[in-house]
Amino acid sequence: KLCEGILNILEKDTKTSCQVACLEALRILSRDKKVLVPVTTKRNMQILMRLAKLDTVEDPLERPSEFPVIVEALKCLCNIIFNSTVAQKLSLELNLAAMLCNLLEKCKDQQLVDDIKCFDLRLLFLLSLLHTDIRSQLRKELQGVQVLTQALESSLSVRWTEEYKAVEDRDRPPLSLQETDCAIEALKALFNVTLDSWNVHSENESRQFRYMAAILRHCLLTTGPTEDKTEELHSNAINLLSNVPVSCLDVLISPSSQEETDIKYNDMNMGAIQILLDFMEKRIDKGSSYREGLTPVLSLLTECCRTHRNIRKFIKAQVLPPLRDVSNRPEVGTTVRNKLVRLMTHVDLGVKQIAAEFLFVLCKERVDSLLKYTGYGNAAGLLAARGLLAGGRGNHWYSDDEDTDTEEYKSAKPNINLITGHLEEPMPNPMDEMTEEQKEYEAMKLVNMFDKLSRDELIKPMGVRPDGTMAPLEEAVSQYHTNKQDSSDSD
Repeated sequence: KLCEGILNILEKDTKTSCQVACLEALRILSRDKKVLVPVTTKRNMQILMRLAKLDTVEDPLERPSEFPVIVEALKCLCNIIFNSTVAQKLSLELNLAAMLCNLLEKCKDQQLVDDIKCFDLRLLFLLSLLHTDIRSQLRKELQGVQVLTQALESSLSVRWTEEYKAVEDRDRPPLSLQETDCAIEALKALFNVTLDSWNVHSENESRQFRYMAAILRHCLLTTGPTEDKTEELHSNAINLLSNVPVSCLDVLISPSSQEETDIKYNDMNMGAIQILLDFMEKRIDKGSSYREGLTPVLSLLTECCRTHRNIRKFIKAQVLPPLRDVSNRPEVGTTVRNKLVRLMTHVDLGVKQIAAEFLFVLCKERVDSLLKYTGYGNAAGLLAARGLLAGGRGNHWYSDDEDTDTEEYKSAKPNINLITGHLEEPMPNPMDEMTEEQKEYEAMKLVNMFDKLSRDELIKPMGVRPDGTMAPLEEAVSQYHTNKQDSSDSD
């Protein structure tokens, strides 16, 4: 009854202060799903849309006195659509997404509209998240990618020096809280609209994604009002970069001019890549929520390294520098390599796989190089999954840049334990003082123990096929015998 009473008042022309008070009350009530039935009708949705200036296509936003009403109406719509499937369906019928895009256009050159823009973007994010038809409508009919990209560019105040290269002003103050919130909402909405966009079909789409990637590079080099807000901004930028086709990610690096003092590699500005690496290490150090917080940035870095040689070489120089001290196991220590190797045996399968894949790509998918940096024990899961337990390399082609060993590594190499990946002192052989009968007894004892475990089906002995994949021991051995006979001379 209270909701209906409020909406009856809002339907009439009342004072702005009265409208704001009614909408604030409705916003609080709309958090409760049980009272949304009277609100989620076509008539009442249209009342809120009118108050949010969504039904006026031509009228510009001219009266700042109305802005608090617009903001409160948008907040109410956000709550209602988030909590009601009926409202989500009505949004499609009432063409709400198109009206929101139109309001966003009105906000483009206006002052004092940051709150309106922020909640407009939040509503577009919710609609694209909760209703797949609206997501499709935004992408195909409403030029949603272009509209949202322009909103993101505006929130970050991007200025261009040339195509795909924004001005880097080191003295620029951090973004305000409102600017940061607007940028975050635009990034989240763009993420939904660009899902499944890995396959670019046209030159125009490719240009659009490269333009977006250039804005995202600027976003990574931008700071927010607080450290937490900066991390949230960068996290959403990384999520969106994961949707950008990998062929368009070359704009993350650019030729470095003389006056720039950023991190360089091969005369390329690597500032954005360094931000990604620092972000990855910070997320590893958090020690929790790896699947949500760490896997997006690891996946992004893996694809960048797989496709772009300069990025791979720059990252490898930091993550896998030439080995000098091999006295400790690869997973022991505080370097980025140590932290990533520890993740290779993480309990979460997804985290384990992406960490191993990242290191494998840095090693140009060469098994011998990966084992050098991680040890066989840590890499066994990846090698078994990829059918590379017998050695070799992956399917992707990489440039033949040199990968030289240090003198320290070369001298230590003969004594490195291939399983653990570190230098071990030679251990005394316990069989040196045994007689031949004692050795035979211990060997048979071991065979009997394995036989019992196998017959009781507690373990299943496995072997490696000639192609590097795992198989039951009998099958693997028979395949080796077959291969050996086929390769022998017929004489």
